[in-house]
Amino acid sequence: MQQQIEGTQEPVKVEFDNFEHGFPEGFGPGGWGHLAYLIGLAFALFQLYVAAFNYLPSQVVRGVHVGFLLLLTFGLIGNFTAKTDFGRAMSWLVGGAGFLCGLYQWIFYADLIARDGDPTTTDLAVGTLLAILIFEGTRRLMGAALPLMCGACLLYWFFGQYLPSPFNHRGYDFDQIVTHLSFGTEGFYGVPIYVSATYIFLFILFGSFLERAGMIQLFTDVSLGLFGRTRGGPAKVAVFASGMMGTISGSGVANVVTVGQFTIPLMIKFGYRRAFAAGVEATASMGGQIMPPVMGAVAFIMAETLGVPYSEIVKAAVIPAILYFASAFWMVHLEAGKHGLVGMKRSEIPSAWRALVARWYLVLPLAALVYMLFEGFTPLYAGSMGLALTVALILGASITLGFSNTILRYIFWIGLALVVAAVSRHGLEIVPVISVVGGLIVIAAITRGGRATLAACRDSLADSAKSALTVGMACAIVGTIIGMMTQTGVGTIFGSWIIGLGAKSLFLALIMTMLLSILLGTGIPTIPTYIITAALAAPALAKLGVPLIASHMFAFYYGIMADLSPPVALAALAAAPIARENPDKIGWEAMRIALAGYVIPFIFVYSPALMLQANDPMAAQLGFYGAVALATFKALVAIGLFGIVAIGFLFTRLTLIEIVVAFAAALCLLGDFPFSDTAGFTLAAAIVLWQWRQRARHAVAAA
Repeated sequence: MQQQIEGTQEPVKVEFDNFEHGFPEGFGPGGWGHLAYLIGLAFALFQLYVAAFNYLPSQVVRGVHVGFLLLLTFGLIGNFTAKTDFGRAMSWLVGGAGFLCGLYQWIFYADLIARDGDPTTTDLAVGTLLAILIFEGTRRLMGAALPLMCGACLLYWFFGQYLPSPFNHRGYDFDQIVTHLSFGTEGFYGVPIYVSATYIFLFILFGSFLERAGMIQLFTDVSLGLFGRTRGGPAKVAVFASGMMGTISGSGVANVVTVGQFTIPLMIKFGYRRAFAAGVEATASMGGQIMPPVMGAVAFIMAETLGVPYSEIVKAAVIPAILYFASAFWMVHLEAGKHGLVGMKRSEIPSAWRALVARWYLVLPLAALVYMLFEGFTPLYAGSMGLALTVALILGASITLGFSNTILRYIFWIGLALVVAAVSRHGLEIVPVISVVGGLIVIAAITRGGRATLAACRDSLADSAKSALTVGMACAIVGTIIGMMTQTGVGTIFGSWIIGLGAKSLFLALIMTMLLSILLGTGIPTIPTYIITAALAAPALAKLGVPLIASHMFAFYYGIMADLSPPVALAALAAAPIARENPDKIGWEAMRIALAGYVIPFIFVYSPALMLQANDPMAAQLGFYGAVALATFKALVAIGLFGIVAIGFLFTRLTLIEIVVAFAAALCLLGDFPFSDTAGFTLAAAIVLWQWRQRARHAVAAA
């Protein structure tokens, strides 16, 4: 990604030590790039076929998906890193071996089922090769941290029987481990890779097409129009734009390197410190993974793991996500007040209303997606229809650009709407929808602008395959941990520790789970962090009375926070080249800005109504919606207090005593002891009134 910063002549280049945050532009040099492009296109078309028709057995879909992941991962890495054609050819050969391992699941599908538990020598060879390639591909793609962690689990799986009790297990033979890992549904082909092969790829494609349709520009213009002129407006634009971007992206680092290219230089230009500006963008962008309706990949994995509709996960995440972004908004507001930062001039910002009037139709696919999710349609169906609607809008817009008469454009759109209504009179079916899109493709192919748009759509398909590699490989390799835990039962040991600790204090059990998530998330993506922590700690928290969704969401939140926490803060690493600042400084600033993200999970554990869950302690007295209102109000006051503490400003700069009082008030609102709420609200009122009085005194003194 590159972006010109005002006042400089050099473009900003976002580079990383590995490809975890995306590959460079394009697919590589010469014919090798064309090969990668075609394979990426084939990968995307296969995934579209699975989403639209899904006639293949689930195990076959998972196997072919992993095969494509390995083929494209090794091929692209070879294209971008190998110095010679021979090196690139060897990379493609290794990737081809990985593809054949995945294809093995399809070719011998019936035979593998028939001899389940009694593998042949060929089965063991293919399974072993698959494991080696997944580990090596992940290492090359994402660095050593995740493979080392999974490798440690693999060593425990092989040699754990020699450890002292209670850490030992009964011991497993080589063929048992390879079969469980490479051919079952609790290893490499477990729930995470199933979700990657169905929902995740589809929603990556959905977001990619919306971006190409101009959604990012719409988000940016609306954000600037709404908040550009307010106090510290550029930072508020960053928070709001990143929050909206999260509704279609679901990838924190992707948000940093897209929205951040615009917002970070803008914040620096208007007076924010470089580290703070980058920290704001990192914090807001990571929140994209918890922002409905298209949350991060973890949300789909969570829904499958818990066996609940995706809409339930979205419903539970809504209020905490709004609070997270409200907290970031509050932080930048206080920072602007502390340093006297002003907003932008009217002439520098677009009109939010005009932006919406000009591109309101881009919201339709997102609105349709939300509607279908909450009406009980599966994410696969909702995503497919949302994608089809997006493609129809893109193609329709390109076709109508060739019309010189506005009336013709209206006739075209009305006619298209009538056609869609006609084919969906008995309900939306995939074949009629594909027919409509196919008709638009034919029309676009015979128009000048339409042909260019078709080429752009084709490029989006191939680019989406590139974007899916990191998520897919992470989902594959964490199958090692899932397989080890399901076969050895080691998770029960850690769970018993959590339960034992929780019997004395639930708060200590939550602290332990939080630290586990952050430590495990050091240098690895949110997906494996969530999977590991959820498998280890979430069942134990559920046994302690924490609602199941709340316990899993607790692990999810701190997996996100790990990407903001030094020493290895991945979101800070992504923002550092754009801000031209030290990543560690950015990480510490992001932790301060995201302070609410560290406390919101504690609030919804003690007050499940915050996640719209039943069994809230206050529901018996106030009713369900009363409990929701109280929990939300408490959370708002708490994050408001934590913001005051983190920035050291409300109406004037806070003294040390005022900071201590505000912090005590916030802790009281988080606590669960007699009169904690009363104490918290009283101290909060006291600090606000005192600060108001101090501002009045300063105003008189200044006069």
